[in-house]
Amino acid sequence: MQRKGMVIGLRPEKIAEYKRLHAAVWPDVLAMISDCNIRNYAIFLKEPENLLFSFLEYHGTDYEADMAKMAADPKTQEWWAVCMPCQSPLDSRKEDEWWASMEEVFFHA
Repeated sequence: MQRKGMVIGLRPEKIAEYKRLHAAVWPDVLAMISDCNIRNYAIFLKEPENLLFSFLEYHGTDYEADMAKMAADPKTQEWWAVCMPCQSPLDSRKEDEWWASMEEVFFHA
C-alpha cells in the first residue's frame, strides 16, 4: 500500500461550485476510483489560502497503469472537465503534474 498526498490551488470564485460538485460526485467516477485501487481518498480545503490537499491510499501493484486507466475513462474525463476550471495548479509543480505531489514526512497508524 502506498499513501499519496497532493496539493493544488482553488480559484476563490469557484469554491462554492467545487464544494457542490464534491458533495455529489458522479457514481461512475467513484466506481473508477475504486477500480483503480484507490481507497480512503479525501480532499481538504484550507481557506483563506484556498489550497486543496488530497490524501489517498493506493492498494494496487502498478500505480502508473491504474492512473492511465483512470485518465482514459470517458466519464472521468467529463468529471475532470468540470472540476479543472475550478483549480489553480501551483507554479512549483512538476512539468507532468496537475496536482503537485507532496513528500510524506510523517505517518502514525
